[in-house]
Amino acid sequence: MNTRLIQIYCTVAAMATLAATVLTATPRANAADASTPVVRGKYLVNTSGCHDCHTPFKLGPNGPEPDMSRMLSGHPEALVMPPAPALPAGPWLITSSATNTAHAGPWGVSFTANLTPDADTGLGQWTLKDFMSTIRTGRHMGRGRPVLPPMPIPVYNNFTDADLEAVYAYLRTIPPIKNRVPEPLAPVQRTAGN
Repeated sequence: MNTRLIQIYCTVAAMATLAATVLTATPRANAADASTPVVRGKYLVNTSGCHDCHTPFKLGPNGPEPDMSRMLSGHPEALVMPPAPALPAGPWLITSSATNTAHAGPWGVSFTANLTPDADTGLGQWTLKDFMSTIRTGRHMGRGRPVLPPMPIPVYNNFTDADLEAVYAYLRTIPPIKNRVPEPLAPVQRTAGN
C-alpha cells in the first residue's frame, strides 16, 4: 500500500470539502469565536472533512450531498456492499461507494465509523481517552485493529489535545443514531489467473 498516495487523497478530499463549504456557506463562526469546547469541536468537525466520509451521501438536486438526517452515522448498516470492483493496473488506487462510506483499496474494504453517541453502535461507550488514543495511535480505541484509509490519521494527528477534546465534546452532543457499521474486510488475495 502506498501510504503517501492515501495521505494525498485524504488531504485533497478534505481541501475540496473545505473549499466547497467556504464558497457556498453563509458566514459562520470562525476559530476565534469558539467560546466553548463544544462550539470549537463543531467548528473543527465542520471544517476538517468529517462529514465527507462519516455522513452518508444521498443524491440531491445538485448531485451527491451529505444526508444530514444521518449526520456522522457512518456506513449505513442496511447497505450491504457487493465485492469491490477490481481496478486495472495503473494509477487508480481506491474505489468508493456512492454513499462515500465504503472504500476499497490495497488494505481491503473499510467502512466509515458511526461517530454519534449511540451507546450500542456509535461512540457512546467511548471515553475521551479512547477517542484521543485512536487518533494518536491510529488503532481502534488506541489498542485494537488499525484505523484504515481513507481516515487521515497522519493529518488529524496534528490536532492539539485541546482540539481533540473539543471534537469529542461536540460529538457527545449530536443526536445518537443506531447504525451498526460492518467490520472491515481483508484484502482479496489475487491468484495468477485473476
